[in-house]
Amino acid sequence: MSAMLPIDQFYEQQIRVLSRTDRLRLLARIADDLDDADALQRSLSALDLLAQSPGGRAFTTATEVSVNLAQERGTWKP
Repeated sequence: MSAMLPIDQFYEQQIRVLSRTDRLRLLARIADDLDDADALQRSLSALDLLAQSPGGRAFTTATEVSVNLAQERGTWKP
């Protein structure tokens, strides 16, 4: 398995040698791929986003959240 090339070296060796037309086609393909990834991210629900976040959840029910908030509010200074 070969090591990954730094992006500048990869560009000089692999991309720059392409014709202008091929580089523009590659640019359009990359932009299209990024747009697809953005669309997927936007379509995720709040629950999906939470499920992707690292770490566990401290609460499993709304009641637990309410109790914790009430306790925290009791510690706030006026």
